[in-house]
Parts: sequence; C-alpha cells; structure tokens
Amino acid sequence: MFNLAQKLLLKLPPEIAHDMAISGLRFFGNLPGSMGPYTSRKKTLFGCEFANPIGLAAGLDKDAKAVAGLARLGFGFVEVGTVTPRAQPGNPQPRLFRLPEHRALINRMGFNNQGVMAMAQRLSKLRARDQLAGTIIGVNLGKNKDTPLADAANDYTACMKHLHALADYFTLNLSSPNTPGLRQLQHGAELSELLNRVKEMQQQLAFGGAVTPLLLKVAPDLDDEGIERIADQLVTHEVEGLIATNTTLDRALVAGHPLGGEAGGLSGEPLTVASRTVVQKFRRILPKELPIIGVGGIGSVEDAQNLLDAGADLLQIYTSFIYQGPDIVRSLTRSLY
Repeated sequence: MFNLAQKLLLKLPPEIAHDMAISGLRFFGNLPGSMGPYTSRKKTLFGCEFANPIGLAAGLDKDAKAVAGLARLGFGFVEVGTVTPRAQPGNPQPRLFRLPEHRALINRMGFNNQGVMAMAQRLSKLRARDQLAGTIIGVNLGKNKDTPLADAANDYTACMKHLHALADYFTLNLSSPNTPGLRQLQHGAELSELLNRVKEMQQQLAFGGAVTPLLLKVAPDLDDEGIERIADQLVTHEVEGLIATNTTLDRALVAGHPLGGEAGGLSGEPLTVASRTVVQKFRRILPKELPIIGVGGIGSVEDAQNLLDAGADLLQIYTSFIYQGPDIVRSLTRSLY
C-alpha cells in the first residue's frame, strides 16, 4: 500500500504531493491500534530513550498534523516544525522542486506554518490519547520572517513557553537558508546572546525539575573557524545536543540540472559527503558526551553507517523518505550495527 502511494505521489507536483501525504498519514494515524517504533540500537541521550537511532527530520510535518501516522511507521523519533510564534504563509509558490536524477530536493518554503498555538493544541490532544508508544517527539523552533534579528530570541522563547510540556526536546533552527538573515544567528555575539536567552527560559520553565533539552541545528556550509566557534558556544552554554546539518546553498553537485539554479536549500544525495564531514569535524572537538544527530544525504544503509562512524549518535532522514517511502525506515533500523 505504501509503496504504491509513494510512487503515485512522485508523479504529482511536489507541494501537492506533500499535502496529500500529510492527509494520508493523518488518516493512518487515526486508525485503531498502535504501532511503536522499531527496536534496534536503543540509546538514552539527553534524558530521552530512543528505541532506535532513525528519526524524521523537521520540515515534513510542519504543523504536527501527522505525528501519530509517522510514529506508526517505525521511526525512533519524529521532529515536527519548523514552528514560529505566529502563523505565516511562507514564500510564494512554486517553492519545492524535485531533482530525481540526483535523489535531491530544493526547497525555499520559508517556515510556512500555522503558528505555535495550533501546534500546541494538536500535540496536547496527541499526548492525551497516548498513541505514540515510545516515539520521541522533537519540535523545531524558528522565528517569524518579519521579526528583526535583534528580537529573534523572543520568538524562540515564546515557542518554548507554549510547547515545553509537549516536546521531548527542542531544536533551535538558526540555519535555514530561506529566512533572510537567519544564518547570521549561528555566529559570534548573536549566537551567544540567543543561547543565553533560551537557556534562561529553559531553566525557568523547568521549575527546578528536569529541563526540556535544547539542540542547535547548523548549516553544512560552515568553514572550520565557524565550526570551532559554534562548538565553543555549545559547551559554554551547556546546550544538550547538535544537529548537523541543514540544507546547503552549494550547487556544485547539481550544476547543469534544469532546476539546479533554483533558490533555496538543497537536500538529499548531494549533501552526503558535506554532512558527514561537518559531523566528523564537530565530533573531533566536542566532548564525547555531547550528542550529535547526523542528517543529510542518508539514502542507504551504507550512508547511515558512515555517518554513525563519523561520530553521529542518532540519524535523521527526509529526502530519502520522500523518494523511497517507509521501506527505508525498516531497512535502516534492521541493518545498522
């Protein structure tokens, strides 16, 4: 059933296919019964117990509409979002492009979402029904497009306030290339100030108890100096984890493709080497107890194992899930060692 649906969806325009997939997954999640994550290579990291190391990256289920359906596909964890305090439409269409010859996507969605209150309502109902059967849920946080960079921390902390009791962890998305100026927050004083603010909010919301872990998601286009500076900030501010990497602006590996020049972030197979290289560099300089989630260009068991060998503790997929469907979740969880 899933294989046929996935093949049919790939014949439709990308964003129409995406919307239909979310609708189908919502239906699947509402069917009777429960299905937990596949069990393989269990790990406990930043206070969360992961039944297996394979997660779904943010961007597919932006509004937490299909969490139960995605959880039933066997993922160890599902990251929803990116969510912003206020609803926003994102960038004009078309804004999502398939490059099947490269097993790649280009997107310039622009954090289109229904806002934090809509997500909070959905996650609250989901938690009340207790359908997740052990699947970890992360929430990817962003800022509204019209929020000045100087006020960005207000957007991240506002989302935390509404979702801290509903998320197993938060991801600070400072690395999307599709919100003007956002990547500036990955660097220097801007990063330090933002991390100060969100860590203060994290402690306030915990009321002396266990905090909701904070992870930082970084771009694959960092140079060595940028990686070293971010690593220092992660340690200094006691951030609980790192996600490496987001989409890339580099078009070298898709040069000549008719869609290769489209603006936005490139994901999929062209990112395989870059994401692994960034993970390796961070792993060499970060404390071994600071977890890294590797994401980018995982299209096979070999790709996944190489990223784990490079130093990732967990993995996320996105583009390969679009092209290969749920079979890749089963394949990765059963074959990794």
